[in-house]
Amino acid sequence: MAFKTDIEIAREANKKPIMEIGAKLGIPAEHLLPYGHDKAKVGQEFIKSLADRPDGKLILVTAINPTPAGEGKTTTTVGLGDGLNRIGKKAVICIREASLGPNFGMKGGAAGGGMAQVVPMEEMNLHFTGDFHAITSAHNLLSAMIDNHIYWGNSLGIDERRVVWRRVMDMNDRALRDIVTSLGGVSNGFPRQTGFDITVASEVMAILCLSKDLEDLQKRLGDIVVAYTRDKSPIYCRDIKADGAMTVLLKDAMQPNLVQTLENNPAFVHGGPFANIAHGCNSVIATRTALKLGEYVVTEAGFGADLGAEKFFDIKCRKAGLKPSAAVIVATVRAMKMNGGVAKADLGAENVGAVQKGCPNLGRHIANVKSFGVPVVVAINHFYSDTDAEVQAVKDYVAAQGAEAILCKHWAMGSAGIEDLAKKVVQLAESGAANFAPLYPDDMPLFQKIETIAKRIYHADEVLADKSIRDQLKAWEAAGYGHLPICMAKTQYSFSTDPNLRGAPTGHSVPVREVRLSAGAGFIVAICGEIMTMPGLPKVPSAEVIRLNDLGHVEGLF
Repeated sequence: MAFKTDIEIAREANKKPIMEIGAKLGIPAEHLLPYGHDKAKVGQEFIKSLADRPDGKLILVTAINPTPAGEGKTTTTVGLGDGLNRIGKKAVICIREASLGPNFGMKGGAAGGGMAQVVPMEEMNLHFTGDFHAITSAHNLLSAMIDNHIYWGNSLGIDERRVVWRRVMDMNDRALRDIVTSLGGVSNGFPRQTGFDITVASEVMAILCLSKDLEDLQKRLGDIVVAYTRDKSPIYCRDIKADGAMTVLLKDAMQPNLVQTLENNPAFVHGGPFANIAHGCNSVIATRTALKLGEYVVTEAGFGADLGAEKFFDIKCRKAGLKPSAAVIVATVRAMKMNGGVAKADLGAENVGAVQKGCPNLGRHIANVKSFGVPVVVAINHFYSDTDAEVQAVKDYVAAQGAEAILCKHWAMGSAGIEDLAKKVVQLAESGAANFAPLYPDDMPLFQKIETIAKRIYHADEVLADKSIRDQLKAWEAAGYGHLPICMAKTQYSFSTDPNLRGAPTGHSVPVREVRLSAGAGFIVAICGEIMTMPGLPKVPSAEVIRLNDLGHVEGLF
């Protein structure tokens, strides 16, 4: 059966002028900064004027651990937003911006799919409104100013061996993970070892996504720890005097981007931290703005619930004072079969036994999300090869976990295919059943926070960490950072740190190989297993098939 590609569907969209989309939310035209006809930024003054309005209901869309079979979390987020509008609710969608790294690597775009997409798809997956370029520039300005300070006499006494601020670029490039800079003689500075991370792993990205306004942004930028002296005293971004110029570079990037779905419903697309190496949520300012403008806000958290949802609850909601009313966990029959041991090539054949065998992965996520006090519903993202018996097997399993699974056909039918889920979400959100609380208190010791996540969310037996890592955590506690939450950096493919260990494993260990202080963002990063903060390209990157056709249209981009 032949289907149109996502980009073909997006190109045929009947888009409305972005001023009309803004008008739907009551945003006056003078408070929209248009980027062409179909996207615009929302002005800070308008956002500030909303402060006294009541909040709408916040709905989180998360998922099982991703598999090569595909889950469709963003597609379901967009579809649910359209579905809520279809049943008469004023709903706004909040998702992240796409990184160029995965677009040209192997993951593809990040704007939904089929008949549940946000448009303009091509621009969103490429340069969009330039936010990522601004973040990259601000980050690397600080890098340049650190080395420049050392070159011109180093009056702050920075220990060149203890510069912890790396450089970034928004591309997958393994060759830049570990490098030596300033070679070539006296005029080029002092050689030292450093490296690059991908822009979405930058602390500047996290700061932009967690800041409430420009003043908060500059304060957080100033709080970044960039290096240490020989006596291990911290050197901050404000000591380098880079925070003001960085704020200037980020001034426009701080304004949320307004676009639309294929059904002309409003969507904020803003910020883009990865969930396997950062906190994986769209910006606080976009979410808060949407909550003031809509009855319902549908947002997503990256990758599986063990990463994205945990960080959404423990970092974003904790820091921003958000209280979600319900959560949707996205699963597919195909992914259940893969978790049950079926190879990707064999997913088309009915295999109820494999579905049942793979369902414990979903069950673990249901229990985890419930443990935060948030009511849960499961969305079965429908594929044409799914059989009635396989779908029923998932429904029966979920019912035994005390939740409901609803078949959703938004990919093929748009909002008409997801009405049942929209109605269930409204029922859960309006029931008052949510009693949200983070997993751990602020005053719990840092290593105990890591253990709590590993044991309660990943179901690990233990956390393995060298004495140097434990000592570093204790030193940060002594320096006043003990109240910060933990941002776990680990593989997205498994509850464990082994990407090949599917299902719901127990009896495993979580090795922590490095910890990083993100003082400006306000969390501690624990890097686990073999996860990389600068990804590499696959053997056959998507970039090989992306091109302009004879009509000047982009081909091959998802």
